[in-house]
Amino acid sequence: MADPRANDYIDRHGFRANVGIVLMRESGEVFLGGRVGGRGWQFPQGGINRGESVEDALFRELNEEIGLGVGDVEVVGSTSGWLRYRLPRQYVRDRCIGQKQRWFLLKLATDEGKFRFDRTDQPEFERWRWVDYWTPVREVVYFKRRVYARALLELGKLMPAGGLPPYPDWWQEIDIPSARVAAR
Repeated sequence: MADPRANDYIDRHGFRANVGIVLMRESGEVFLGGRVGGRGWQFPQGGINRGESVEDALFRELNEEIGLGVGDVEVVGSTSGWLRYRLPRQYVRDRCIGQKQRWFLLKLATDEGKFRFDRTDQPEFERWRWVDYWTPVREVVYFKRRVYARALLELGKLMPAGGLPPYPDWWQEIDIPSARVAAR
């Protein structure tokens, strides 16, 4: 089988193009997927293939990672541009030094019983749960925390019924300078 990364788009600065998905339900809680093998929790995300539009990558990744299709969600909005993060040195391979991501806020428009993690030979998730809006910032791997905070800050303004959810009590304790400033 061919290496799927061979089709990924990596820009001239070494950032792999990627989509990130924040899936919310009516209550405003968001989907957090438990990675296979107990390797932490994160939002669905994945690379954009060469020649693929950002929107096509969004729906391909949504289907591959959690089994949902176009008719199962409503697109609420997206970040205005790319949000970037660098990989720690031990994770850098080839010429990819990090990821640049377009983040999307989606609202679930179907029953959560449709979630499936077996759409690919190598599933990303093996479990999931609904969490408060800001919880993923604290639970994602350390090097993605800043990009999660930035994505949720921008997308939170699009949340129905009141906009940006209030920051939790623990927000000032996380080690993200821009997050501490945003909470003031």
